[in-house]
Amino acid sequence: MKSFIIQLAKKTGDQILQHFNKDRVIRIKKKSQVVTQADLIADQIIIKSLRKKFPGYGILSEESGQHKTQSKYLWVIDPLDGTTNYAIGSPLFAVGISLFFENQPILACAYMPAMKELYFAQKDKGAFLNNKKIKVSKSTRLAESFLTFCHGSARKDIKRALEVYNKIKLITVDSRQLGAAAVEMGFVACGRTDCIIIPGAHAWDVGPGTLLVREAGGQVTDFAGADWNLKSKDMVASNGKIHGQLLKLLKNI
Repeated sequence: MKSFIIQLAKKTGDQILQHFNKDRVIRIKKKSQVVTQADLIADQIIIKSLRKKFPGYGILSEESGQHKTQSKYLWVIDPLDGTTNYAIGSPLFAVGISLFFENQPILACAYMPAMKELYFAQKDKGAFLNNKKIKVSKSTRLAESFLTFCHGSARKDIKRALEVYNKIKLITVDSRQLGAAAVEMGFVACGRTDCIIIPGAHAWDVGPGTLLVREAGGQVTDFAGADWNLKSKDMVASNGKIHGQLLKLLKNI
């Protein structure tokens, strides 16, 4: 299964890379959400492959919704995470594929074709970047940390993200919005950044990253400190060492 998910992510990523800097926005789903031809192409490639290889498994995709079954296994996919980045020519975009069993991630892959970086994690077997094992950062103080943030498309989540930014920008080394949760969670997993905070997190955006960060030694919870799961509305993924400090900041947001 490991080779299958990696090959599928690479195949999909290489396909959308062919359209990079050539594609155009074909519609706007809602404020701050765009769709390109590459989103739809990637969705078709992944779902066709998953249905053929694992016909009894459920599928949840950002672009085509949920394909329900009675299985305890659920594929959670974001065919093109960071669509706006992709549309404006930024290389910070990824193909995200994760497998959940009874609402917990057990397999995850995030492939960033423009950067030639492939993240992979399997429950209890570690996290890897281009086949090299990775670990979260060692930062213990927010004043020495690099954070990123993202948000859901709902107006209330955008407002809450502004509250988050207002709090963390002044007390960290730097805080930025990179525009692709799969990329940003990969950065946390390999220690490039120390945390990502997402009000209104969608499962397809953070599915792969959740397992990556946990297997790299980090922590992923909701804003109240409960372990993140498919029903969680918000998400904090950190190196674990600054997690308590972050939760205090996020209280009442």
